[in-house]
Amino acid sequence: MLRGLRPLARLELKIEANRPEILTVSDAPEANNVAPDVAPEAVGNKPHPYGRRNPDAWIEERQRRLFLKQLSGQSARALVYEHATREGVSVSTAWRDYAVVQSWNESDWQTERDKTVSRIQQMRLRCIDGAIRAKQFGTAQLLLRDLGAVVGEVAPEAAAAAAPRLEITVEDRRQP
Repeated sequence: MLRGLRPLARLELKIEANRPEILTVSDAPEANNVAPDVAPEAVGNKPHPYGRRNPDAWIEERQRRLFLKQLSGQSARALVYEHATREGVSVSTAWRDYAVVQSWNESDWQTERDKTVSRIQQMRLRCIDGAIRAKQFGTAQLLLRDLGAVVGEVAPEAAAAAAPRLEITVEDRRQP
């Protein structure tokens, strides 16, 4: 401060919802002892559904990682124990995450059940095409047989086995 100049007022910094503001403070000492009101963050705003501070988002990210990890083909217990170790959570929390992932699997299956047959058919056709291009005719034959069974085509040996049999029995009506 410069000598000889008298300050007009003292300045204080008040933090309110992460906005610094410069306020004048009175010269009365009792008014300076009052603590300024500091509002918590996001007052009046609805909570942000996403973000690093939202624990629900952290939990969902952890569950998504478990969802992707389940494609590795491990057993449920192995998945849960590995998830608990990798994420640094308790085993009971890992089992709760696994239950959520299982409910996601069930809902996915219910919504995609009708489309699954057509997707399997497309995969079969791609495999047949790849087998023929690679000159793996035995594999192509097996895949075509499976495709024919789905469509309803019956192999000749299966048709012969399924042919009706005719049995004729004659009863002897003579009396002894």
